[in-house]
Amino acid sequence: MISALAIALALAVQTPTAADLAPVFGNTLLSTYPDGRTAKAWLTPDGRFTGQGRQGVRNGGTWRVRDGKLCFSLRRPIIVPGAYCTPIVRGGIGTRWTATAFTGETITVELVAGR
Repeated sequence: MISALAIALALAVQTPTAADLAPVFGNTLLSTYPDGRTAKAWLTPDGRFTGQGRQGVRNGGTWRVRDGKLCFSLRRPIIVPGAYCTPIVRGGIGTRWTATAFTGETITVELVAGR
């Protein structure tokens, strides 16, 4: 019993990896800003993403996991140097968490079904 508990605790604190993103593929990351507007992002397993910003502008680029965080590098409509990184939260459809947007605002992110 103690061994099983120790293993469960060890797994719970492991650094998130790309495998933790499996529920995201084929679904939508919906970010809601303080003003009520939303942005959407769609990730693919090959390290690419497309999105629609809260002003309706389509965007895209690449993603990767670095130090347990999901990092986005914007490549269109313009190339933005550096990357925006946010914590990876484990869970499936309906999982909701707060994060800090690229703009510094606190946002609510939810994994919603479909694209």
